[in-house]
Formats: sequence, C-alpha cells, structure tokens
Amino acid sequence: MKFFELAKTFRDDESGAVTVDWVVLTAAIVGLGIAVIASVRGGVTELGDSIETSLEGGEVEALDLDGDG
Repeated sequence: MKFFELAKTFRDDESGAVTVDWVVLTAAIVGLGIAVIASVRGGVTELGDSIETSLEGGEVEALDLDGDG
C-alpha cells in the first residue's frame, strides 16, 4: 500500500510545474527573438549599405561662424 500512497503523492505534487512554465516561456521568447533577427537582417544590411554609399559621395563644407567672410 505504501507504493500507491507514494505514487498518489507524487502525482498530486505540483511544485515543479511553475519552473516548467517559465522554461517554456523563456524558450518561446528566445525563439521569437531569433526569428525577428533572422527576418530583419537582410533589410538592415541593405539599408546600411545604402547609407554607406550615400555618405561616400558626400562632401563636408565648413561653416563660417565668425562672419568675416
């Protein structure tokens, strides 16, 4: 009879259920983060290349802040 009592106690014990929930939730958040990074990576790289190209052709001109010419 002791085995059945021990099995029933083990079945009814829910102390580790919260830990399992947090592990699953954390894994889902990490997975979503990786999916987002993978989906925007190409667009961000293309945008960075476009900005680099625009900046390479630009010239810098100093402003005359003294007002003397």
